Amino acid sequence: MNTVATSLRIALVGNPNCGKTALFNRLTGAHQKVANYAGVTVERKEGRFVAPSGRVLQLLDLPGAYSLDAASPDEAITRDICEGRHPQEPAPDLIVCVADATNLRLHLRFVLELKRLGRPMVLALNMIDAANRRGIRVDVAALEAALGMPVVETVAVKQGGAAALVARLDAMPAPSAVPAGAPEGTTHRASGEDDDLHAQVRALLAATVTMPRATSATDDAIDAVVLHPVAGLAILAAVMFLIFQAVFSWAAPLQDAVSAAVAATGARVGGLLASMPLLQSLVTDGIFAGLGTVLEFLPQILVLFLFILVLEESGYLPRAAFLLDKLMFKAGLTGRSFIPLLSSFACAIPGIMATRSIADPRDRLTTILVAPLMTCSARLPVYTLLIAAFIPRHAVLGVFNLQGVVLFTLYFAGIASALAVAWVIKRLRSDKSDHALIMELPSYRIPNPRDVAWGLWERAKIFLRRVGGILLALTVLLWFLSSFPAPPEGATQPPIDYSFAGHIGRWMTVVFAPIGFNWQICVALIPGLAAREVAVSSLATVYALSATGDGADAALGTAIAAQWSLATALSLLAWYVFAPQCMSTLAVIRRETNSWRNVWIAAGYLFGLAYLASFVTYQVARAMA
Repeated sequence: MNTVATSLRIALVGNPNCGKTALFNRLTGAHQKVANYAGVTVERKEGRFVAPSGRVLQLLDLPGAYSLDAASPDEAITRDICEGRHPQEPAPDLIVCVADATNLRLHLRFVLELKRLGRPMVLALNMIDAANRRGIRVDVAALEAALGMPVVETVAVKQGGAAALVARLDAMPAPSAVPAGAPEGTTHRASGEDDDLHAQVRALLAATVTMPRATSATDDAIDAVVLHPVAGLAILAAVMFLIFQAVFSWAAPLQDAVSAAVAATGARVGGLLASMPLLQSLVTDGIFAGLGTVLEFLPQILVLFLFILVLEESGYLPRAAFLLDKLMFKAGLTGRSFIPLLSSFACAIPGIMATRSIADPRDRLTTILVAPLMTCSARLPVYTLLIAAFIPRHAVLGVFNLQGVVLFTLYFAGIASALAVAWVIKRLRSDKSDHALIMELPSYRIPNPRDVAWGLWERAKIFLRRVGGILLALTVLLWFLSSFPAPPEGATQPPIDYSFAGHIGRWMTVVFAPIGFNWQICVALIPGLAAREVAVSSLATVYALSATGDGADAALGTAIAAQWSLATALSLLAWYVFAPQCMSTLAVIRRETNSWRNVWIAAGYLFGLAYLASFVTYQVARAMA
């Protein structure tokens, strides 16, 4: 057999924060695809690259794991694939374990666990440049001999930093069966095996690694400030405040460009369909007015994720978890809840899925119930639409943008309400559990622009797929409800007033009038249950079809600013701080808790809080007007 021409299927594994994904991006570049494993929200990332010999190497980037004794869905998938027991993945021909060369005391334990599987394996000592700067010396030949596997130095963030690894992979023999005697099935260790692993790690470090000090002097100096109980919290608040200021300031030029492009395209396409009025209405008043309005918020969402990715890559986010641990525990959550709640700022669905790492079932349920209160990115289009329409661009203290201040306040309201609800749940519980937060604080590093760019590209694709999928379907459905039936002879009101949507909206105002919602808002709330950002496209569709004459061409922000009171706008903002999440979130709560009772509890208390907050906001705003 010609081994050079034989492809190799490689599983890339490692602890979180080892630089594994950066190495994956370095090797595969644009030749990668991301999806979810069936039935779960765990990502599946696969790519390929061609070695110098022409050999095709297929690379599967597995979720980060600390151990094969899985404590989360991510770790369970990594374990099952490495063992060759995952129903959706063939067994890998080779395992490449990536380890942080500056933190081998932690990472070598996982290496030894993987070695026990008996599969062909290569150890990639990543961040070797950072180790050298700290005076850490690794005797690669001695470590290779002690482990009985190839050991290669890599620097994933540098051009050519993976060349030695590629050369070693290119020279690996053709795939063959797992050697006889390789363990099958369980990876549960017997009592005392953990102590044995730690003893082996200590022996390996003593024989192969020279380390002047356990931690970086630079990291210690930064942590003295960043992790200070007072200064650290002030820095964290300042960072969050900066993010929300930037969402408005940095994204504005790009948002204007997208808006102009959508408007020009809609006008051009609408002109081509002038002879077909019904189809023209669907395209211009439905698709372009609805989806086009949502697309305008893509730059703001990307600015938000830019900051999140930079903070994650720099090593700051685990420190934020450390800072907030005591506060969260007092509120009835544990430190383990921080990562799921942080994930919920992007979307509550992966946040709820991430609670599987919380061992205590009561702590896990509490985290699941409050996760929807985190301000997910789907709320951002609603917030920015209303803030831009009703909050002036005034300077606060001569430095800050008032619109950014309001956005920060809305995010803070979500966090504060989550802590308050968790505190109430804690008081209703009879147990008083106490769980310490144990987590790794990675070294600080300068974020790699390439990896940040890849992350933003993935987020943009997810957003665009959502726009082209569920949002398109719901926008077309709402256009139909807003366009039919046709108005009767001699009708004097806009056609939408006689449509299905108009009738539904007026029926709903009986319930929502006390909080200031008009029938157009009521109509938009219905598809908004499927996805929050649909509310913006729904409002755009309703107002495009309600408008007559010159008003048909007015921007949505201008239209609602002219027709709504400030009290109504503030009431709607308060509603979206608390409103029940999309139906997908409620479905995930059902799947994760296996209880319809918990679904009704979550939906009920969220609706109650939303209505109460909107009622108080609307009545107070009217009284102060």
